[in-house]
Amino acid sequence: MQKPVTFSIIGGAGFRAQYFLRIAQALPEQFRVSGMVVRDEAKGQAMEEQWHVATYRELDQLLAKERPDFVVLSVKASAAFDYMAQLTERGIPVLAETPPAPDLEGLLQIHDKLTRKGARIQVAEQYQFHPVQEARTAMIQSGQLGNINQVTVSISQLYHAVSLIRTMLGVRFEQVKIKGMRFESDWVAGPNRSGPPTEDKLIKSERDLAWLDFGGKLGIYDFTKDQHRSWTRSNHLSVRGERGEIFDSRIRIQDPACTQIELELKRINKGEYENAEGYFLKGIMAGERWVYENPFMPARLYDDEIAIAACLKKMAAYAAGGPSFYGLPEASQDHYIGMLIEQAVQSGETVVSVAQPWAEPI
Repeated sequence: MQKPVTFSIIGGAGFRAQYFLRIAQALPEQFRVSGMVVRDEAKGQAMEEQWHVATYRELDQLLAKERPDFVVLSVKASAAFDYMAQLTERGIPVLAETPPAPDLEGLLQIHDKLTRKGARIQVAEQYQFHPVQEARTAMIQSGQLGNINQVTVSISQLYHAVSLIRTMLGVRFEQVKIKGMRFESDWVAGPNRSGPPTEDKLIKSERDLAWLDFGGKLGIYDFTKDQHRSWTRSNHLSVRGERGEIFDSRIRIQDPACTQIELELKRINKGEYENAEGYFLKGIMAGERWVYENPFMPARLYDDEIAIAACLKKMAAYAAGGPSFYGLPEASQDHYIGMLIEQAVQSGETVVSVAQPWAEPI
């Protein structure tokens, strides 16, 4: 039996870090947390009691005791560079959180000081690995939609959305022209990162819209703050190609024989009605074809955890000498375009991207 992949976490007391802890707890045969760096001693002791994982106050203390296959860096973007540099000096692969730096200056510093010098760093951008996104990507790769030329993403903010737009359109570092606007209105205050609403009140809603013209390919960005947690707003993604489209879960195709085809992306869950296999997502079907099968069943993970578990699995392969799956150049490009979207929305002017150093082969 193959031993589980071991990884350490820096910033173990944070909101995002606890995803990795839950995944390791649910999949002990695949993943094991090999210590955490938690600078605050009281928080560290609380994490030890809750998760039964050793904590350390400094990176050197952790590395003196632990031998992780890689390190998950779950700290603020402003603090990420120093840790990346320290781990790179020690030859330890890093799975960094999004975004890898707070601004363009930081992204350029990472490229110049780390990427150019062969740093082994990937970024945990999980949205492309959500089950439904994997299913949509499988439909795109089947060729049934023809060449993809339009994508609308109304799911998450800025670099997360840009990563989906570029993935679905199949673009990399091409120039993009961006127009944007903001529409303000009232809506009822709903859930946020702190939890469900505690009082009924109307608050200001800011809906940001942007059109990304990649030259023959169009990405549409549509996001309202806290939309992805809202009880009153739906997430939406559509993909349009020469022969058909995916509109959320609906697929419409006209094949070369001029036949109309309509399919539905259908989630197949176990544990419903009389099924006694446990409760988990088995996969997603389109007609008679499985377009996504959950590699982590029967663990009881929700979609975001499944996606982050996929990042961990791909990172384990990368750390062992496998291929890059979402490296610093891709993460930097998505964050850069996200910043340009903010600029276009706030200024009302068309913003044009400039080729950045990370687009050049190393």
